[in-house]
Amino acid sequence: MEAILKLFGEYFFQFCKMSGYDRMLRTLGGNLMEFIENLDALHSYLALSYQEMNAPSFRVERGADGKMFLHYYSDRSGLCHIVPGIIEAVAKDFFDIDVTMDILDMNEEVERTGKKEHVVFLIVQKAHRKMRKTKPKRLQDSQGIERDQEALQAAFLRMKEKYLNVSACPVKKSHWDVVRSIVMFGKRHLMNTFEDWIEEKTFCNAFPFHIVFNESLQVKQARVNIQKYVPGLQTQNIQLDEYFSIIHPQVTFNIFSIRRFINSQFVLKTRREMMPVAWQSQTTLKLRGQMIWMESMRCMVYLCSPKLRNLQELEELNMHLSDLAPHDTTRDLILLNQQWLAEIELSNQLERKKEELRVLSKHLAIEKKKTETLLYAMLPKHVANQLREGKKVAAGEFKSCTILFSDVVTFTNICTACEPIQIVNMLNSMYSKFDRLTSVHAVYKVETIGDAYMVVGGVPVPIGNHAQRVANFALGMRISAKEVMNPVTGEPIQLRVGIHTGPVLADVVGDKMPQYCLFGDTVNTASRMESHGLPNKVHLSPTAYRALKNQGFKIIERGEIEVKGKGRMTTYFLIQNLNATEDEIMGRSKTPVDHKGKQKREALSLVLSSFSTNHFRYVYYLQGQHRKRPCPPPSSRAQFNHLALNTLLLHPGYYDVL
Repeated sequence: MEAILKLFGEYFFQFCKMSGYDRMLRTLGGNLMEFIENLDALHSYLALSYQEMNAPSFRVERGADGKMFLHYYSDRSGLCHIVPGIIEAVAKDFFDIDVTMDILDMNEEVERTGKKEHVVFLIVQKAHRKMRKTKPKRLQDSQGIERDQEALQAAFLRMKEKYLNVSACPVKKSHWDVVRSIVMFGKRHLMNTFEDWIEEKTFCNAFPFHIVFNESLQVKQARVNIQKYVPGLQTQNIQLDEYFSIIHPQVTFNIFSIRRFINSQFVLKTRREMMPVAWQSQTTLKLRGQMIWMESMRCMVYLCSPKLRNLQELEELNMHLSDLAPHDTTRDLILLNQQWLAEIELSNQLERKKEELRVLSKHLAIEKKKTETLLYAMLPKHVANQLREGKKVAAGEFKSCTILFSDVVTFTNICTACEPIQIVNMLNSMYSKFDRLTSVHAVYKVETIGDAYMVVGGVPVPIGNHAQRVANFALGMRISAKEVMNPVTGEPIQLRVGIHTGPVLADVVGDKMPQYCLFGDTVNTASRMESHGLPNKVHLSPTAYRALKNQGFKIIERGEIEVKGKGRMTTYFLIQNLNATEDEIMGRSKTPVDHKGKQKREALSLVLSSFSTNHFRYVYYLQGQHRKRPCPPPSSRAQFNHLALNTLLLHPGYYDVL
């Protein structure tokens, strides 16, 4: 498991580089120790964007012979083995050195208020690797840096020797003498005078947020800007831990812990209960900065600035940007973060709008489907599409089609004796059944006027067996009428149905509520067949009779009658379809087949009713080919239907041929 976690650490470092943090990581320090010391500062910066981030804490100490001791603190136990993988990968990639890491100690840190797991690593640098031949420039740069460092060290020693000879001021140190001790040169060598460098007030103006306290945490000095937001600091001899708590690093508030983590960034937060009562409901002040130990004064100075992320937090503290020092990067951080938050909010708004548009688009597609379904129910599909595109629909001439009219017998008397709602319910029940039959037999419903119902076959899509389709539809109407009751007598209603075959002209008329209408003498003749028909009879004109003759229908001659506007005509009555059962006519199936098979069988059964003698011969031939032996001729029409239907179901391609 330790090896796996170490490999994960190496992978995590590579992942951070590929995720865009490469440049940020490289700028943390010029060597491995500086890099590790600034990791906490990086985590503090990232916490501005990722508020739920719970990062570990690091502290490094330099030992003899170039050794380093890395202190790792975390509140997630068992993950310390990831650290060697990360640090070794950083050392090799950024600083071109090989290091080894071993665990010296692992315990639970008592003095810390959080991240209890404390692991101490020993970091040892291996013998320096030979530089790659492809990087001579890097070697030269390293040598130049060493020379620069030596020159800088020599200059520093000369400067230190010059200013250590300056005499100290013999008078008692004033309130500002503590501030003088902040300026340091070299390795904690304190200057004894400020006169030649900076005035006390100038320093305080340059660092408006700072606190000086001694080893017992007694506040010696606090800048006016801090006193404005923490009024209690104006009191003499107060304890710093009475008004502040340490948020980061998570250690106990004493001078020993602070000195141990002096290289870490410290975040202090005001205690709400110590604030005036009127302020306790407001946002508490957080300070972020660096602790500097002044050895000669045995005091600690905390150079800090308010920890703010955006302008809203600045306003909640009743602060202004002018309260911050001009050199304080908190100003830029607030403005940049505010801009980033604005961009994030804009991105979130775009995402929300995108999601809203997606939902609206989905709903629009559903409503569009409903609208199209309704439109296609009122007009032929190709006509509706042309009208929707703003095109003019050209009139269509059809050489042959079959038109059907029907009405309810004694409808006028029924209307007189019933309430309007009863009439509406009766017609709705009847028309719903008829509408379903139009889909079963693939005929087009033209219109309904009162109790009159008009359909056509062969329009708007020309088809050869339009007369057979309309005839089957008429038989289905007659069967459906038995299920619709007369509200006056309680008996099934009676229909008169008339059918005529002939040419028509079809066109769309009207701008408001456009209607697909049929024109021509064929329409008039079909209407006369209905009006001159008898109850529960399907009345055929001579042309309709000729179209249905020898197509498997039982038809009887009515005889010669006088037709208004047409003179004397020999008409006929359609009795039944000899090749289809009532269930097939109605689109019902007796056997429990799947929906797709049911529709296929119903459609094929209706097609059989329109087969000619040539079709019969072809079916015999197909069945013989399928059986690979001669097929005996059927003894009856019913046997032929069964044979043909099975052939078409087994071989759908035969249907296309037929």
